Amino acid sequence: MYKEERCIVHFDLDSFFVSVERLQNSKLDGKPVIIGGLSDRGVVASCSYEARKFGVHSAMPMKMARTLCGDAIIIRGDMDLYSRFSRMVTEIIAEKSPLFEKASIDEHYIDITGMDRFFGSYRWTRELRHSITKETGLPISFGLSVNKTVSKMATNEAKPDGEMQVSGQQVIPFLSPLPIRKIPMIGRKSYQLLRSMGISTVGILSRIPPEMMESLMGKNGIAIWKKANGIDPSPVQPYLERKSLGSETTFESDTIDIPEIRRIITYKVEKLAFELRKKQKLTSCVTIKIRYTNFDTHTQQKHIPYTSFDHILIKTSLELFEKLYQRRMLIRLVGVRFSGLVGGMQQLNMFEDTPEMTSLYQAMDKIRLRYGKTAVKRAIGL
Repeated sequence: MYKEERCIVHFDLDSFFVSVERLQNSKLDGKPVIIGGLSDRGVVASCSYEARKFGVHSAMPMKMARTLCGDAIIIRGDMDLYSRFSRMVTEIIAEKSPLFEKASIDEHYIDITGMDRFFGSYRWTRELRHSITKETGLPISFGLSVNKTVSKMATNEAKPDGEMQVSGQQVIPFLSPLPIRKIPMIGRKSYQLLRSMGISTVGILSRIPPEMMESLMGKNGIAIWKKANGIDPSPVQPYLERKSLGSETTFESDTIDIPEIRRIITYKVEKLAFELRKKQKLTSCVTIKIRYTNFDTHTQQKHIPYTSFDHILIKTSLELFEKLYQRRMLIRLVGVRFSGLVGGMQQLNMFEDTPEMTSLYQAMDKIRLRYGKTAVKRAIGL
């Protein structure tokens, strides 16, 4: 029986943060721009292609970036602004696409398998790309291929402001000459290990016996080998604003002990935020729920810039509770929910001038992963 070839699109906004800033200030056009913390102790969150020519890249210490590109215009990021533009792009894609996944703040996958029978997948994707640029002013690139891995790699080759289609027959010829660092999910340690073995291109990697890759790198080795051979059956996961993490507590006896309720909310937020970071997710919406003794149930929510940091989410949650709790009645239940989840952790800390907060989170999460979720708690949540 004939099985229809999959057709997956990967959209990626080009230098997203920089592009948004250029919409606000056209004087930045054509100039080297770096987004991140303003002090030497800050980190690069994003940079323009003009800055990349000098060797600047994301996650680089700002002090080094200034040394490499002394003429760069450095801007402290505005996650609220970037989140709004991200939602604009998502709304356009949602309106026109049969099935899409929001993979991160600036990336989307779309499954348009079967589109060729009615319209033409490449033509449809080009028109969607032009619609996004026309309606938002943002440059965006896409790759179109048989699975998520190849389409993402095609997008990266098409950038900036480009497009590329790789058909099923072209997958191996397309992948083979690329350097192994182009494969998604190859980190620094994996890259160094493979290069130490003389493996420099995807083509060479694809010919390594899978058993050897598994013995070297475990399950991760098999996953990398499959990607090198253009194999990726992972589906496009439907993006729903309902996709969320949440927790509720029903009290043994109805209460009006507000300090205790605030403590419970803080504890819940702390646990849920840890889950977000563990799953490499960010949230863009916080919802607080209370149920009174008479079973009346009320919720209050707020859209926020994408984050998974406790100190931001706790502050937002407690503010929502204060707005919501107006009747001064006994409370039967309280709940917290994070929704509008997307993948991503990289951008979170990069607008901070000091890395201490990020280091603190990394240290706390390391302890929790080793000794359990409750190994470290904020004093207010005890």
